[in-house]
Amino acid sequence: MTHEFKNIITEYINAKNTNLKCVLATVVDLDGSSYRRPGVRMLIREDNVMIGAVSGGCVEKEVLFQAQSVFEKQTSKLMTYDGRYRLGCEGILYILLEPFAPSETLVIEFNKVIENRQSFILETAYQKEYGDLPGYGTFITLDAKSFSFNGSTVEQMAAKCFKQTMPPCQRLLLIGGEHDAVILAYFGLSMGWEVHVAVTPKEDKNINDFPGIDALLNYEPENFPVMDIDTNTAVLLMTHSYVKDLKYLTVLKKSKPAYLGILGPTRRREKLLSALLEHDMDIDMDFIENIHGPAGLHIGAETPQEIAISILAEILTVIRKTEPMMLKDKLKQIHH
Repeated sequence: MTHEFKNIITEYINAKNTNLKCVLATVVDLDGSSYRRPGVRMLIREDNVMIGAVSGGCVEKEVLFQAQSVFEKQTSKLMTYDGRYRLGCEGILYILLEPFAPSETLVIEFNKVIENRQSFILETAYQKEYGDLPGYGTFITLDAKSFSFNGSTVEQMAAKCFKQTMPPCQRLLLIGGEHDAVILAYFGLSMGWEVHVAVTPKEDKNINDFPGIDALLNYEPENFPVMDIDTNTAVLLMTHSYVKDLKYLTVLKKSKPAYLGILGPTRRREKLLSALLEHDMDIDMDFIENIHGPAGLHIGAETPQEIAISILAEILTVIRKTEPMMLKDKLKQIHH
């Protein structure tokens, strides 16, 4: 959810530049089940524009209505939404609404943390009862510095507290610049992930060839900045060149991504890994065993778009540590 909060900060800056006040809605607690879990947030602007969502779309109108008194009083409040008689989720949501006016210093520090791919902490104080909660709200910890979202928020020693450690944004690194990389980049961006595409100088590609991506990396495989790959990065090797893939694997063996997938059939993967082992007999076997190839889940995908969904679904199962299955066969709750 880091990318969602990053978008909230961006939209707040836009609202501030047009002199629009904002209210932040945070789901802090839940009885039963819901479309989304506690920790999801949305921004409400004074002109009734909403950024983000706290449900599948059924709760937002009520949040907008309840936010009006927060705009008027500039005082936080706790609202509830009972979905047992209106939704299929059959849960009661507890949502804190607070004036959202982060300082310029907070925004600067936040952008530094995002750029440096650091984690940050959000702590929201609340009481599990409907009504105004003066002084209640959220504190954010950025690189050991604490900030509130508005000047009236104070520490609440006796309150309940919803605390989140927010990791760096999920990053998708696509190594290869063919048409399927453009499609996969589009789907990755739609999930809110940062998307980087790596090509070689001879491919004569530019960032405009991949609409919306965050960065185009233009290096020969042996010079690729492997140190920039962290544990929140999913890597997909998709150059469509056996020689290039082998060169990249030789460099990638020094990295520990959240996911490493290879496009192509099983026979091609085995040939690549055999050549890699022959080149370096001391390679870490954990690196070899964690390679996913052919990349993707078996969902009957045929078109480039369907293949992209298959690959992104597998990445999610790996980084969320889940086993893919039909939800109708899941005996326990979807969310823990």
